[in-house]
Amino acid sequence: MPRSNRPRRRPAAPRSDRDAAEAREGRDDFNPERVLAGFARLESAPDGDWRVRQVTTRSAAKVYTCPGCSRSIPPGTAHLVVWADDHLFGEEAGIAERRHWHTHCWRTRTYRYR
Repeated sequence: MPRSNRPRRRPAAPRSDRDAAEAREGRDDFNPERVLAGFARLESAPDGDWRVRQVTTRSAAKVYTCPGCSRSIPPGTAHLVVWADDHLFGEEAGIAERRHWHTHCWRTRTYRYR
């Protein structure tokens, strides 16, 4: 007798109303890279505390100039967005002065940029 290609188990029940709505729509767009890219980590260095956020190749859509090497970061290139966590004029001013860095330039920078 041939095997059946149908699944044997029933799918699990949704845990929340949002999960239920997504199941009804048939969406399964969970992407761990996208989830982690939205969070800024805190890095401490001799020149202060910095918030660093990873920009993925998918979400890099514009041309930026890296302050480390003064070269452009073309669209579709993964890079970092960096801003001062301990800015003199507050958090909003630090975010307003954020800069896009090549990952290599940020890791190998000297501490003269502040």
